[in-house]
Amino acid sequence: MLAINVLALAILAGGFLYLDRYQDELLTTKTDGLMREGKLIASALAGDVERRDEAGSPGLDMTRTIALLQRLDVPADIRVRLFAAGGTLIADTHVLPGTAIEGRALPHPEQIGAIKRAAFAAYDWVLAHLPPHRRGPPMPVPEEPIAKNFPLATDALAGTAQSAIFEAPEGGRIVIVALPLKSVRRVQGALLLTASADDVDHSVRDVRYTLMLAFIVALAITVMLSLYLAGTITRPVRRLADAADAVHRGRGRKAHIPDFTSRQDEIGGLSASLTAMTDALWSRMDAIENFVADVAHEIKNPLTSVRSAIETAKRIDDPDQRQRLLDIVATDITRLDRLLSEIADASRIDTELARAEPADVDLAKMLTMIADLHNAQRHDTKAPSPAIRLNLEGDGHTMAIADRLAQVFRNLINNATSFATPDGTIAVRLTQQGSWIEISVEDDGPGVPEEARENIFNRFYTDRSDPTEFGQHSGLGLAISRQIVEAHGGTIHCENRLTPEGAVAGARFIVTLPALPVGGSGTDT
Repeated sequence: MLAINVLALAILAGGFLYLDRYQDELLTTKTDGLMREGKLIASALAGDVERRDEAGSPGLDMTRTIALLQRLDVPADIRVRLFAAGGTLIADTHVLPGTAIEGRALPHPEQIGAIKRAAFAAYDWVLAHLPPHRRGPPMPVPEEPIAKNFPLATDALAGTAQSAIFEAPEGGRIVIVALPLKSVRRVQGALLLTASADDVDHSVRDVRYTLMLAFIVALAITVMLSLYLAGTITRPVRRLADAADAVHRGRGRKAHIPDFTSRQDEIGGLSASLTAMTDALWSRMDAIENFVADVAHEIKNPLTSVRSAIETAKRIDDPDQRQRLLDIVATDITRLDRLLSEIADASRIDTELARAEPADVDLAKMLTMIADLHNAQRHDTKAPSPAIRLNLEGDGHTMAIADRLAQVFRNLINNATSFATPDGTIAVRLTQQGSWIEISVEDDGPGVPEEARENIFNRFYTDRSDPTEFGQHSGLGLAISRQIVEAHGGTIHCENRLTPEGAVAGARFIVTLPALPVGGSGTDT
């Protein structure tokens, strides 16, 4: 909108500057034309009406001069004055017998409409009252018809041709040309030609009137374009801004983002982005609310157990029973500590994933390090632990946050270890198909019930049949793993391994991640 308005003003200003030059050129042309006519008249007078006086000096014959001026048929809008060498006025075409009286052709009132007359009147008022006033010096009114009372006539008698533009007393401008009449290198008189410049003013006025009409049309188009832009750009943006402000002020889900997605432009894209951002915001808030509720529920259970054990211990005198109650309290406190640590880790994941800069990760190298560390430590534990068997079909490079991605595979391996047989094997396989990398972790445990294959990825969900493991698992490991994988643009799901006879042979967790294109940039990790 600003560019259109500035362009319109620039065109208008340029038009007025052009008209100033146009007006100057018209005045110069008129002056040059009047000068040529004066030279023709001066040549005719100097060459045809010469006589000699009693002293034998050349001079002007007044009778023949007047007759010649009458025969020249000087236009009515040009006034010719002839001065003798002494400065007296010899002839004036506006008072010669038989010459046309001064007159100006005026249009009939019906030929100019009321709107145009009003426009011309406004134009005259603007020229009279607003700067710049590019007018000439005032034209003096001679008291006597002698050369010294007329501008430029004295210079012409001195032998110098001059021209000038003066301001007429009744308004308008007057173009004056003065030329000397020479005979045998002697000035015999001065010729003074006067013409009105009203035709120049009228020509400039007509052009400016046409320009004003063009400006009005351009202004109308600009206003319509501005209204159109306001309706199609400014007003929708304002509505989107108001809706975003309503969300910022916390009006809840009542704040509706206007839907402009049907528009195939930036406004439609902005509407879709704000809608997606708002939905993501509410989804995140819902997730936080659910997370807080789940945390409160999970913490309440061990706290209730601790309180019950302590209240019971107060009423029991048997040392053995009291010791068992204290062991329960210690177990629940350990469970609370582990639960709070995992909750704190889960709450930091979103922030860390948003702030950390992903890098090129070699998944084959990462899985090899995790497997070697697990196989090296599995004999140091009190209970035997299954070994990890790697099957790597490629390097598997991806853009990721290495520490968090390693946490996913450690969680899956620890989960498989807890279900696998002590002398069994955990199979970890990496394959790449096109633009996706697939990593699977398999165990030889009892498998996962079909109805629990999605629930196991929910926070605080556990499905373990061994009562001795109660309280040792928070149910956050798989939930955190899915959160990390999805943040990297991948997926994770669970399925059961089957024998050729169709029996369950264990569980298989499959992680898919986008592969780094060949030649992709990034820091190898």
